Amino acid sequence: MAKNKSVKTTKPKKVSHLAPDEWERSWQLYWKQAGFTPYELPVDDRNKANDEYQFLMTARTREGEIERLKRINAEFVRGFKGLSKLGPAVTVFGSARFKQNHPYYKLARQVGGELARQGFATLTGGGPGIMEAANRGAHEAGGASYGLNIILPHEQSINPYVDKSIEFRYFFIRKVMLVKYSCAFIVMPGGLGTLDELFEAATLIQCKKIGPFPLVLMGTKFWKGLREFGRFMMNEGVFNADEVGFGRITDSPEEAVDLIVRSLPPAVRAQLKPAE
Repeated sequence: MAKNKSVKTTKPKKVSHLAPDEWERSWQLYWKQAGFTPYELPVDDRNKANDEYQFLMTARTREGEIERLKRINAEFVRGFKGLSKLGPAVTVFGSARFKQNHPYYKLARQVGGELARQGFATLTGGGPGIMEAANRGAHEAGGASYGLNIILPHEQSINPYVDKSIEFRYFFIRKVMLVKYSCAFIVMPGGLGTLDELFEAATLIQCKKIGPFPLVLMGTKFWKGLREFGRFMMNEGVFNADEVGFGRITDSPEEAVDLIVRSLPPAVRAQLKPAE
């Protein structure tokens, strides 16, 4: 991934490393506070006879799996119907925790505006933080602004700058929709969810399951460690430089969107409708 100019960011907090016993206590406390999440075991006589089965909230039954498949199918259908008429779109990922006075929020807002000016619809997870900023920029510039919201215990409320929202229960279905209806991903600074979406897209591109599909990371300082780790991995031989050539790191919204426009096949580029 190429490097561009840097931006000023807030100084990150120091991370303390826990000893194994401290880590386990922290882990147990987390789940005690979060509440029990059931692990489904298949129903049989042995499970019915022991205390573990009684403790578990649900069981893996044939009937239950059929009902789950119905929910999954219905969610796919809802997503396909809701996005079927969407024109060229770009998904913007990033943390829900950045407030509107944060430099990354302001940068994502610029990204949304630039996407609209170049004729793209902006897709996000529909929540606060970076998602809100990108939707806000697109909305203010007169572009289409969509939110593909995931149902979570927290951080799941729809931001006010989404023109249309589609709600999902399953992460994997939402990710299918984001890939299926996007020309590219712009990845702002974020946490585990952002990394999950980043690496899933990178894997699909590397394996040529999707493409041409630029993967643009915004924030040279934030992604510095990932760039260095990527070089280390490449030197270890787990992938070649040309396998990740689709990636780019920059701080410029204009450069990011221009890279995406230039990557499009002519037929797709002709469908762009810049916001006025």
